[in-house]
Amino acid sequence: MIASGAHLPKLRRDGRPPDPSWLPRQRRGITPQMIGRYPDFDVFDAEPTWDEQTRRVVKERLQVRGPLRFFSAEEELTLRAFCDTATAQEAEPRVPVAELVDRKFALGELDGFRYHDMPSDPETWQRVLAGLDHTARERHGCRFAELKQAERERIVGELASGSLKGGPWETLNVARAFKVCMRAILAAFYSHPWAWNEIGFGGPAYPRGFMRLGQGVEVREPFETPGASDEDPVRVAEELEQ
Repeated sequence: MIASGAHLPKLRRDGRPPDPSWLPRQRRGITPQMIGRYPDFDVFDAEPTWDEQTRRVVKERLQVRGPLRFFSAEEELTLRAFCDTATAQEAEPRVPVAELVDRKFALGELDGFRYHDMPSDPETWQRVLAGLDHTARERHGCRFAELKQAERERIVGELASGSLKGGPWETLNVARAFKVCMRAILAAFYSHPWAWNEIGFGGPAYPRGFMRLGQGVEVREPFETPGASDEDPVRVAEELEQ
């Protein structure tokens, strides 16, 4: 168990998470990069409790793959590098975030709202990808996907802070563009069963339901397993800062 809080980015000198090697290898099921806090948890153990429609919807997410239908071949490398950087997926197996985002726009499944000073979400994405390549070429003479991980992270960090300038960035509210992209990235990542395994999420509760709602995070449902770290990170951070 990790009880020192040293794995919490807020408590680390550089403000970054430690290398994920502190986490155990996954022993059951699949997680991104085969590491996670719940090495003995596999959401598909609950499959017998799902009805047929739920089972079909969940399993379809395992089949999402290329070729891309909305983004162009020119945009694809940048899209994949951006999604992998934003989700810290540096090795296989990966949740297919790029494919899921592409599918969303190819099917026209938009969120039903947008910022008043922003283009449509699909166009925002295309401008962001062009902007990432613009910044990479301006600073390093290559495309975003060709950068080392640290350089990609630095540029994405500046995108998050809204501080990127020049080229396509001049046509966007940069900080809001990051929010638009992350909304789609996070929705895609956490819709996938491999991400559920990583966080110990029990998957659809229909028609199974829950038995122990309101009893605190220390009380587990029968289908939940202990994690590699069982402390409350918020509580640990508060205690160590006192």
